[in-house]
Amino acid sequence: MRLRSMGVVLAALAALLALPAAHSAGAAELPLSQGKTATSSSDENAGTPAAGAVDGNTATRWSSAATDTQWLQVDLGTTATLSKVVLTWEAAYGKDYKIQASADGSTWTDLTSVTGGDGGTDSLDVSGQGRYVRMYGIHRATPWGYSLWEFQVFGTSGTGTSSCDTANAAKGRPASASSTENAGTPASAAFDGDTGTRWSSQASDPQWVRVDLGSVKDLCKIDLSWEAAYAKEFQIQASSDGQNWSTLKSVTGASGGTASYDVTGSGRYLRVNGTVRATGYGYSLWEVAVHTTTGGVPPVQGGGDLGPNVIVVDPNTPGLQQKFDDVFAQQESSQFGNGRYQFLLKPGTYNGINAQLGFYTSISGLGLNPDDTQINGDITVDAGWFNGNATQNFWRSAENLAITPSNGTDRWAVAQAAPFRRIHVKGGLNLAPNGYGWASGGYIADSKIDGTVGPYSQQQWYTRDSSVGGWTNGVWNMTFTGVQGAPATNFDSGPYTTLDTTPVSREKPFLYLDGSTYKVFVPAKRTNARGVSWPANAGTSLALDQFYVVKPGATAATINQALAQGLNLLFTPGVYHLDQTINVTRADTVVLGLGLATLVPDNGIDAMHVADVDGVRLAGFLIDAGPVNSDTLLQIGQPGAGADHSADPTTVQDVFVRIGGAGAGLATNSVVVNSDDVVIDHTWLWRADHGTGVGWDTNRADYGLRVNGDDVLATGLFVEHFNKYDVLWNGERGRTIFFQNEKAYDAPNAAAITHDGIVGYAAYKVADSVTQHEAWGLGSYCNYTSDPTIVQTHGFQVPVNAGVKLHDVLVISLGGKGQYAHVVNNTGAPTSGTDTVPSKLTSFP
Repeated sequence: MRLRSMGVVLAALAALLALPAAHSAGAAELPLSQGKTATSSSDENAGTPAAGAVDGNTATRWSSAATDTQWLQVDLGTTATLSKVVLTWEAAYGKDYKIQASADGSTWTDLTSVTGGDGGTDSLDVSGQGRYVRMYGIHRATPWGYSLWEFQVFGTSGTGTSSCDTANAAKGRPASASSTENAGTPASAAFDGDTGTRWSSQASDPQWVRVDLGSVKDLCKIDLSWEAAYAKEFQIQASSDGQNWSTLKSVTGASGGTASYDVTGSGRYLRVNGTVRATGYGYSLWEVAVHTTTGGVPPVQGGGDLGPNVIVVDPNTPGLQQKFDDVFAQQESSQFGNGRYQFLLKPGTYNGINAQLGFYTSISGLGLNPDDTQINGDITVDAGWFNGNATQNFWRSAENLAITPSNGTDRWAVAQAAPFRRIHVKGGLNLAPNGYGWASGGYIADSKIDGTVGPYSQQQWYTRDSSVGGWTNGVWNMTFTGVQGAPATNFDSGPYTTLDTTPVSREKPFLYLDGSTYKVFVPAKRTNARGVSWPANAGTSLALDQFYVVKPGATAATINQALAQGLNLLFTPGVYHLDQTINVTRADTVVLGLGLATLVPDNGIDAMHVADVDGVRLAGFLIDAGPVNSDTLLQIGQPGAGADHSADPTTVQDVFVRIGGAGAGLATNSVVVNSDDVVIDHTWLWRADHGTGVGWDTNRADYGLRVNGDDVLATGLFVEHFNKYDVLWNGERGRTIFFQNEKAYDAPNAAAITHDGIVGYAAYKVADSVTQHEAWGLGSYCNYTSDPTIVQTHGFQVPVNAGVKLHDVLVISLGGKGQYAHVVNNTGAPTSGTDTVPSKLTSFP
């Protein structure tokens, strides 16, 4: 046992004397935590156990070892709806910490974060559910550990609010099995309520029988009545989709007969999965009865309508043009407004329409293929609202339809975060605004443009897995991978970088109609792709009832409950404030947004965490930082993740991040990728340079993208204006195809961005420890409006070895507001003057 200094001892004594006499805390409302089982990451000594913080005695305490990352957790014994957590600190208190909840003690959701705590008593209002609640310490306020007299959790316990129904929810429901012994022993016989009929399987291991309950149910008890051919070992399992199963109960050494098993969990499907037979025959069950919970918190249901901000139309919809015009009138210049809209066009032919798209407006066809939805007219993005300047035409999209332009050429004059996916243009495509003002896009994928694409004034563009009839020109950086008809590489004298194929790609999930039923199509992974993925359409379809359809007003607690049940998420257009982190923990979960659905984390929580699992698809939403600093807005995989996901990678597509602009926003990291093999396919991570809540420290955001995982691929990476590194890449064998960047305009002076003897943080930094990395088509621009005298050392910083290779790299000074001394490390000519002439390297080293 170590001895604290006399000063700390006296402080502790003063704190103790200030406390009331020992008593059961909260007489008016007994904490749910009092007397419950508590555990911790460490205890200072035997006299300060975890139990000391939940015993209701203010003269006993828990204290940890003297390191920063420590935790104390309590098991409430059952799931509770949480309302408040009260922490009574001893002198050794937490300066920065989180309150987190969990259903299982392993996957945690942030309820609230405290930064700059001052000790004493912290009473924190929270909202969420969980059986386990913990204080997760991040930074201590003293040299000692964390020490709590009392850790009190308040809320409503699930105990007594629900009961296990005696009715059999499985009776008469549809059933299936891995096999049947013969036609007289079908799966349905185990769920018909008749003890004289039975299901029996073939004589091999494993075998299963399952029932569809019709919707997700909370499960509490399963009754099994075995015939003589029983299971010695088996599991009782539940699933929301009939594909991904959770084990509710594992049974070994069973003796057959009739047995009942208490379970906790939810699912639409229930199955008995036999693994070891007790006899030489198969498995045989007279009856399986399923009992569900009544009362309490009901399960979240999948499917339903698409909410108030989705506009579904067909060719015969009255006043169709007016519908487009009304939304455009509202959204044309609403750069930081709250309006969010999605147009969904049913298959058919639409004549004579012009769908002008403003901010936060998306248009999509509902066919399985783009040509199922034909527009004889236009989908238009122009820049009249900004005097012909298209550099701020952000946050809009078009997807999955065909256009025959009214004058032969469609206009799509966009900037960042405006994807053009899965479109067949039966004519040409103009990427510049009327009058050829400045434009700063852009992204095309999985599209076929029969005519010529004219970028004209577009500064940069990335096109992937498409076909074009021609490409007229480029300004600085035009990059193509897997594009039929793309121009040849000419970066030494022009703007083009062209790769014949894309190494790994998987198209974005999309909503479509199968007859009158909504489904989500999830395209398959492609390797070395070239050209569009359709009409072959390799992939899988998911019914809408496998999604929680998130609508304005939904809470983070409900969203997390839906995920815990095994549902996917479909965010309808809206702005969603989160009071707890969204936790995606199941492999192959789809999180899909419509109409630029926007997530805003409140009170300093992280917006979303994705576990280190296979095949999660994140697509089509915006994360907007809140006014209290978040550590990481989007985290893919926990720190130290290392599983191999090469066969089924997580993909991040059209997921955008904004810090400031719509109001003050703060986030240390925008996106952190810890998992291996992740594919980032089109993102714009933006620390705002205009709007409200903008200033060097007002919307502080140190890092845009941090990659710690290995074998991560980024295609179409747009990252701008971060206070430190825009991209910091620590993982091995990373690859980037196309990178666009501007350094932070508002760096107050060179001293503010000088580190390690280097002026300015590189736009793209590969860690010194990395031995293999490769990137193509990279550009960084400086526009130091606060101090135009800044000369940044370089745009790109990488270790010098044979395994680290950069191809076609440039830096540009925008109008002479700041300059670059070099392109990569200390290599490459400096920029100079005001003519925005790029300094280039075709290869490094």
